[in-house]
Amino acid sequence: MDLSLHTFWIPLLQIIGVNIVLSGDNAVVIALAARSLPPLQQKKAIFWGSGAAILMRIVLTIFAVKLLTLPYLKLIGAGLLIWIGIQLLLPDDGEENISSSDHLMTAIKTILLADLVMSLDNVIGVAAAAKGSMPLLVIGLAISIPLVIFGATMLLKIMERFPIIITIGGGLLGWVAGEMAISDPAVSEWIHHNLPQLHTLFLGPLLGLAIVLTVGKIMGKKKAHAAA
Repeated sequence: MDLSLHTFWIPLLQIIGVNIVLSGDNAVVIALAARSLPPLQQKKAIFWGSGAAILMRIVLTIFAVKLLTLPYLKLIGAGLLIWIGIQLLLPDDGEENISSSDHLMTAIKTILLADLVMSLDNVIGVAAAAKGSMPLLVIGLAISIPLVIFGATMLLKIMERFPIIITIGGGLLGWVAGEMAISDPAVSEWIHHNLPQLHTLFLGPLLGLAIVLTVGKIMGKKKAHAAA
């Protein structure tokens, strides 16, 4: 392996940098999914969820270019992300509320599903920085794991003090879903010519955010009322 500055070290730093920048929303999902677990299980969910998500991202990166050209894939992903965002906003109500991640495996599954959806766009930046080098890709993403874990752990502590962060996190997932939906190859050309405001005025992301927060609030009230 060529370990020269321009062939190895600069691309490696680029991969780490890209992954840090693009992993903010992933850290939010990890923190939201793990927030209802006991402290020890929180650490396990963050560790295993982050590690598995990074490994999955490596696999996704290999097929990223082809995946992103498939029509309707982003639309399906956007729908899944909105559903995850709504579920994570629902209040805790014991064993019945699986979506609030009262169980370790449920939290890890939620983390993986959300990361799978959100990584469809993210992996392009990482793949470009790796320039086709699989060792660089693996090393760069592996180094990024502790950074994602640290971000999720810090967010968990903030959520305990400021519950509004949970709502903001759910809204972020809706925003990402809206961005993803309007960039799907099946609809992006039509939107560009007929509804460019969805892009230029951020109406697409704002619509996704509004859906998650509105539906999450309504369902949360119903769930709280039923529990009472």
